[in-house]
Amino acid sequence: MTGFKGKTILINDGTGSFGGYFVNYLLDKKFKEVRVFSRDELKQEEMRLRLENSAIGFYVRDGRDRDSVDDVMAGVDYVFHAAALKQVPTCEFFPMQATQTNVVGSQNIINSAISHGVSKVISLSTDKAVYPVNALGITKALMEKVVQSTSRKLFQGQTILSLVRYGNVLFSRGSVIPLFLKQIREKKPITVTEYEMTRFLLPLKEAIQLVGFALQNGRQGDIFVCNAPSANIGDLAQALKNIFSSDSEIKIMGIRHGEKLHETLVSKEELLRSEDMGGYLRLSMDDRDLNYKKYLSEGDKKVIQTEDYTSQNTTRLTVPKIEEMLLAQPEIIAELKNQEL
Repeated sequence: MTGFKGKTILINDGTGSFGGYFVNYLLDKKFKEVRVFSRDELKQEEMRLRLENSAIGFYVRDGRDRDSVDDVMAGVDYVFHAAALKQVPTCEFFPMQATQTNVVGSQNIINSAISHGVSKVISLSTDKAVYPVNALGITKALMEKVVQSTSRKLFQGQTILSLVRYGNVLFSRGSVIPLFLKQIREKKPITVTEYEMTRFLLPLKEAIQLVGFALQNGRQGDIFVCNAPSANIGDLAQALKNIFSSDSEIKIMGIRHGEKLHETLVSKEELLRSEDMGGYLRLSMDDRDLNYKKYLSEGDKKVIQTEDYTSQNTTRLTVPKIEEMLLAQPEIIAELKNQEL
């Protein structure tokens, strides 16, 4: 990823899993300033003390408040919008909070970026936005539509709004692997929803690479996804058991509120507007206007002869392959070292 030299970069939720990793990634990129934007004052303080870098500014702000966003947007070149309520059960029980953060907050970020002449905004979405069955997916799908509807109103030379969409990021906050590790460490049963449930798996490093690809190649309203493997949740638990020589049993708990058995990363309708860019897909937005009359007479002549891109029909990792992926992650390496002490 290139192009950060001399730039001012705003990371919304700069203290989250993606944001924290991205700040570390940027440290040697000769940027002018990185602005860490979040509501988490404790994590901001911890990051500030750890980095001790005067070119990184910390702003305790709420993206749901437009004035709060405007205060830190002036002079920004690139915005990386990662803030969201991301836990499926939490969003199920507090859907209006999910709407305020994931939809209204996103609109605030992009409108502020446009009014301040920001060059590019990359917004982070999730596979749960495709055929959404829960409040998290619904609000993320709406976030995508907000970005694309705003994109349609912009002219050449204005802020470029694009998105990335990916599945489960390994070791992101609230994800399943840290929970499994905690249960293994405490010699408790590993609680699995359904053994055959599948999820896309993406290391944080590859999520950063996807965002960088979108930054370099994004056009108005584009969504970028990367070709990602998946795994059975039960096999993921077994791989962790093998790595740590654990005797913990795998206990099936049943599907939680709002969960799917399999996730969809790209719908078959989107695949019709996709472009293979070598490891990444560019999904162009539907740019038809509101003149529906012509579609009643002409219609869409494309015939859908494909299937959705799901965690069930993508490359499925075996237990040894899951172990190989996990053993390359710094969090697993650190956990194994701690086990040796």
